Amino acid sequence: MNDLLDQTETLQNLLISEATGGNEDDAEYVRLRQMLLANAALESLMPKLLRTCRNLAQFWQFIKFEFGTYAERRNYIWSEFRPVLDAIERGVSAPSDKVVSQALEKFDASHVQAAWSKALDRRASDPEGAITSARTLIESICKHILDESGIPYDDAADLPKLYKTTAEALTLAPSQHTEQVFKQILGGCTAVVEGLGSLRNRLSDAHGKGKVGSNPASRHAELAVNLSGALATYLLATWDARNEAAA
Repeated sequence: MNDLLDQTETLQNLLISEATGGNEDDAEYVRLRQMLLANAALESLMPKLLRTCRNLAQFWQFIKFEFGTYAERRNYIWSEFRPVLDAIERGVSAPSDKVVSQALEKFDASHVQAAWSKALDRRASDPEGAITSARTLIESICKHILDESGIPYDDAADLPKLYKTTAEALTLAPSQHTEQVFKQILGGCTAVVEGLGSLRNRLSDAHGKGKVGSNPASRHAELAVNLSGALATYLLATWDARNEAAA
């Protein structure tokens, strides 16, 4: 959460400077505003002024008539940002974030937990990095399960191939089931993995971009992280169940 906290404080300080005689960068305000508004977990705590002031010109027209002194303006901005800053410092998160985090805590692999933490931290502030971390999470879990199972794999294999091998080891491949409903659900998991790979290849920082490149928005990162978290939890739950049955 450090990146999110730092950028939220930067936005607060930028507005205080603008409200007290400074001349701040409008493009930076727009970027930070969009970053914060895109965070669904903080939606109810957003300062009202961020919703109504799309640029610094609009903010100035509001603040200069609403509060006559610099002290009043500073106190107003501090009070508006206090709820969201307090929430970030407490570690605000969506319910699904906690479920996945708790599942990964039981998984004795620090690199897996690190990938998930990076994915969470970067969703709003660094969508490209979040997408990369989302894929890294699934890759790491697949390799760990295969290593523990003694199943060989090509370390350079792409994510769909790694997942296919892991799914077969856990009896999660659609071809290993006959009931249509299970085949559909497990086929959906395969589609999620392929989608994560495609999204990362097309949008993320894992590949260079041409002159006309697509930049991922925070909503793309939110989708990628949520999908990877759900799939990671499912793989780990299946792995645990198999180990318990074999004990």
